[in-house]
Amino acid sequence: MCGVFGIANHPEAANLTYLGLHALQHRGQESAGVVTSEGGTLHAVRKMGLVADVFSKEQLASLRGSVGIGHVRYSTAGGSLPKNVQPLTAEYRHGAVALAHNGNLVNAELLRTKLEAEGAIFSSNSDTEVILQLMARCNETTLAGRLAWALERVQGAYSLVMTSEDRLLVARDPHGFRPLILGRMRTSPHAYVVASETCAFDLIEAERIRDIEPGEVLTIDGAQLVSQHLPPAPPRFCVFEHVYFARPDSRLNDEGVYDLRVRMGAKLAQESPVEADMVIPVPDSGVVAALGYARESGIPFELGLIRNHYVGRTFIEPKDSIRNFGVKLKLNPVPGLLKGKRVIVVDDSIVRGTTSRKIVKMIRDAGAREVHVRISSPPVKSPCFYGIDTPTRAELIAHSHSPAEIARYITADSAAYLSSKGLAEAVREGPERRFCDACFTGDYPIPFDPPTHRRQLRLVEF
Repeated sequence: MCGVFGIANHPEAANLTYLGLHALQHRGQESAGVVTSEGGTLHAVRKMGLVADVFSKEQLASLRGSVGIGHVRYSTAGGSLPKNVQPLTAEYRHGAVALAHNGNLVNAELLRTKLEAEGAIFSSNSDTEVILQLMARCNETTLAGRLAWALERVQGAYSLVMTSEDRLLVARDPHGFRPLILGRMRTSPHAYVVASETCAFDLIEAERIRDIEPGEVLTIDGAQLVSQHLPPAPPRFCVFEHVYFARPDSRLNDEGVYDLRVRMGAKLAQESPVEADMVIPVPDSGVVAALGYARESGIPFELGLIRNHYVGRTFIEPKDSIRNFGVKLKLNPVPGLLKGKRVIVVDDSIVRGTTSRKIVKMIRDAGAREVHVRISSPPVKSPCFYGIDTPTRAELIAHSHSPAEIARYITADSAAYLSSKGLAEAVREGPERRFCDACFTGDYPIPFDPPTHRRQLRLVEF
């Protein structure tokens, strides 16, 4: 998953983009980048690392222009390499262009092979570059026309922002897999913003106007907004955005993420009750669902696990082996609270099961008498190919193990998941409001051959 941000018609485009990326940091911690447009000239700062570490005051001052786009990255296609840091930039016969993309193109390798056979030279391993290469081969007369032409030839998930010649373009795939929202600065009514989540608007004091529609290509040129649409497809918004990815204070699909997660926890309590003394979340992913479980069950909510919020991306592991070191670095139980108690532990998902096993052991070591694990989503049985970095089926514990077998593996007294029906009711799914739940069901909205892993030129940049 990644986060994208864009702003048009504001003299502090770079600073506001920087702040917007701060609010979207949870969507990607691998790299960050900002590109601004000044009279057709692009200025860029892109680097591996967190937003606060990538940009200095001097670098932000160098990003001149009234249009800016930004990106925080969690790699899914292309790998964790400096050359894949977005926004990507290119110069072609129509001028300079910059593009940032959240999602994953499932036919990118096929298109790349075809383009390379025609002589194309790629500068990154990112699937996003395929869009730029296609645009360079298009004879449409407008930037929006070239972008739409390219997007009609790619398949998969994309919510993207693009700038060229002081214009901001935004687009969302016809299924609407990934979120993208349009807003406006309250203090500058002609300054428009777009972001992956509304929490970015709150920080910079912008107001939400509407979601970018699935299949919409929107051009913001000065005060003028012009929309065109790609061929329609059934909407399939990623339900895992509501389960885990989005920040609880965001609003997606005109629904508060916090409220939906409370309902998921409440449904879970209705479906999988158990006698216990307390409900504790795995912070931070399980906090809101645990609140819903506690309210519905009447069992007290407690913070039995405390998270260290100051864990960096790198650390020195002691030479003497410390069991569960990685988990202990982030989480620590409260022994005085847990000793002798029957505990319900709520989290959003179990992927491989290794982390859950370590967490259960930590809680038992703190003196808990019983540990019951409750998951506020259905079992993750299939990998995602639309922009989420999930393991292969063989690595997903729920693909080959029942909840009872998973409970034995993670050493819990019991383990239970929210049912597919319960999740659908919590997010208010209906005939006119369908979600992509391929990670739970294996039902992929876009048929495709799973991508292979290309050989990569690995460049170390400093």
